[in-house]
Amino acid sequence: MRKKIEDYFEKVSNNFIQLKNQSQKIEEAANEIISSLQKGNKIIFCGNGGSAGDSQHLAAELMGRYKVDRKPLPAIALTVDTSAITAIGNDYGYENVFSRQLKGIGNKGDVLIAISTSGKSKNVIKAINEAKDMGIYVISFSGINSSEMQDLSHLTINAQSEETNHIQEMHIAIGQLICGIVESAVVENKI
Repeated sequence: MRKKIEDYFEKVSNNFIQLKNQSQKIEEAANEIISSLQKGNKIIFCGNGGSAGDSQHLAAELMGRYKVDRKPLPAIALTVDTSAITAIGNDYGYENVFSRQLKGIGNKGDVLIAISTSGKSKNVIKAINEAKDMGIYVISFSGINSSEMQDLSHLTINAQSEETNHIQEMHIAIGQLICGIVESAVVENKI
């Protein structure tokens, strides 16, 4: 069992080391978010399953705080309103649960952070298309493989794995890093 544990941590460590090649994209994503917030816009998150949890977690980091007490930043996850999700899913189909909400609350200049380990989630792709039609900048978090989601987004940060669990580990770390960079901009009075 110990070997299994050690091998797991070795794999995770190597995955995170490989994330260095995404540094420029992470910096670009943070700068885009900072720019959007400076203009009075908001950050919107969506994803399914574990990615829904990451969406909620990261929206809370911006709205609440990451490390320091500071003003709240306008952020929302489209995964939290079960009444809207179930009504839209029932009336319009599950592939529309994010795009319809986005159409209702999104504004030109906002940023959508779309999270999918496979890059193939139909409801996330539909939200990306809606965002682009609305003039919303799209940042995607996905896995190492290219996907339709990557092709549609303005910027995609690729976790360096094909395995869902490892992709999710990296997604939350990338998101936390970005929240920290954004929070530093608040502390430095840039937002």
